[in-house]
Amino acid sequence: MMLNCSEFAGSGGWSLTDAGRGEDLRRLAAELDAAGARPVVVGVHARFVPLNARFLEAATRWQVRPLPGQPMAANDHADHRWDDRVLEALGSVGRQLAPLDAELANELARLGGYAIRYQDAFVRASRGEVRWVDGLGIESCHTVWMQLHEDLLATLGLARGPGK
Repeated sequence: MMLNCSEFAGSGGWSLTDAGRGEDLRRLAAELDAAGARPVVVGVHARFVPLNARFLEAATRWQVRPLPGQPMAANDHADHRWDDRVLEALGSVGRQLAPLDAELANELARLGGYAIRYQDAFVRASRGEVRWVDGLGIESCHTVWMQLHEDLLATLGLARGPGK
């Protein structure tokens, strides 16, 4: 494994070197092709992209609630009707994620499990534990969603960017 150790502001950790990232991409591509799963994963990714846009819109509405004179005001979660509409959108996205997750897991087992983890976080958020939508350091809806997105991009060898 090719790793770099780094430290910033009192926190340290490990990250892959450029050579390590290249090797990871090579191995992911080999796994995908050996399983004959590329067409399915490409198809799922194509259906994920518009779902991702809907997730990002809902996540933004969870974090920002425009007010008169403050178009980027932070959502203080005091307006329960606003939050309920956002949770409805997040629930819809989660329901649409489930069949994609099942299709991925059918091809490559390591790509499964995202939908249940998302649903677990969503249930907690729906019960009023607001940090389970976008909290850091926990398997929040946002954390699970971003892990799936990164996994799809890495598996397909795609760079992050618009429409991906």
